Amino acid sequence: MAKRIYVGSLPYSIDDAQLEQMFAQHGQVSSVQVIMDRDTGQAKGFAFVEMVNDNEAEVAIKQLDGTQLGGRTIVVNEAKERQPNRGGGGGGGRRF
Repeated sequence: MAKRIYVGSLPYSIDDAQLEQMFAQHGQVSSVQVIMDRDTGQAKGFAFVEMVNDNEAEVAIKQLDGTQLGGRTIVVNEAKERQPNRGGGGGGGRRF
């Protein structure tokens, strides 16, 4: 089963291909998604990488976490499952 990896503190100039090349040195990458800002189209500084083999993913996490990329120290760890959006939000209207 593929393991999903969170990669944070990325330089804003990073793209999917560069990140895939970096992780491919540690094993087979099944997908890469650099998260982009909808309004500006600029990278937000984090991404998700999926690797085919769990053992290779663990090695990549250990080898890449805390390394330098584009002058920044990147954070690499296993991605947490998304929590379901509970909706809500709101409130806070003025009362007269």
